[in-house]
Amino acid sequence: MYTTIVDVAALAANLARPDWVVLDCRFDLAKPAWGEETFAAGHIAGARYLHLERDLSSPQTATSGRHPLPEPATLAARLGALGVDAGVQVVVHDQGNGMYAARAWWLLRWLGLPRVALLSGGLAAWTAAGHTLTTTAATIAPRVFVARPDASRIIDVEGLQRELATGTIRLVDARGADRYAGQNETIDPTAGHVPGAVNHPFARNLDANGCLATADSLHDLWQTTLAGHSPDTMVAMCGSGVSACLNLLAMEHAGLGGARLYPGSWSEWIRDPARPVAKGETP
Repeated sequence: MYTTIVDVAALAANLARPDWVVLDCRFDLAKPAWGEETFAAGHIAGARYLHLERDLSSPQTATSGRHPLPEPATLAARLGALGVDAGVQVVVHDQGNGMYAARAWWLLRWLGLPRVALLSGGLAAWTAAGHTLTTTAATIAPRVFVARPDASRIIDVEGLQRELATGTIRLVDARGADRYAGQNETIDPTAGHVPGAVNHPFARNLDANGCLATADSLHDLWQTTLAGHSPDTMVAMCGSGVSACLNLLAMEHAGLGGARLYPGSWSEWIRDPARPVAKGETP
């Protein structure tokens, strides 16, 4: 059973198995149709496509962040239609470093499926190893996916405010250092970060080849970010609850489980002008 990452060789060896399902999560925030169009032009044989905004999020509201969590029953029905149930090994990937695929990884774990892993190196590693892509649509045998959402994996904005006030959490922002500091905000209308949050850009979890770093190196890296805090006191956030999931996956791979996700993240936090905003490179 693979629960964090799986390499290209293991996927290739098991690709034909009916109990292995590949979910392609390619996406571009600036071009929402790009991922699905690129998938149609070539994908791993048997793969099925999940769209960040249509499948891995629910519609944005006046008070939510940009990518609210999907309704569990809705996502469960979609996954079942794609051939996913509790007995399947799921492999997720996107076009690059795993930022979008990690969102799918986290959502499936949240809904109670442990057997889900990120393809190490993504589609680039697959093609670099000499494996081809296809335009043929997968033949899918639908299954019944029963969602069992785990409330302990998330924290809402009210809970976040309460726990920040008591100083009991380690809030970690996965955005790039410039956006965290409020120096280069090109996506959300307000720049800065939640006061008290520290910065751990999701790209820090990757090695020079764009793969998730080794468990040992991630363990050392995250011990620095946690700064003596227990992993189960950490709350992960980013711009909209997407790239933060790669931080959570990296921690899980390093044996540092128990952290929670703040799904609304920065784009929800700034919806209320009464919530404070900090700027600068340090908390």
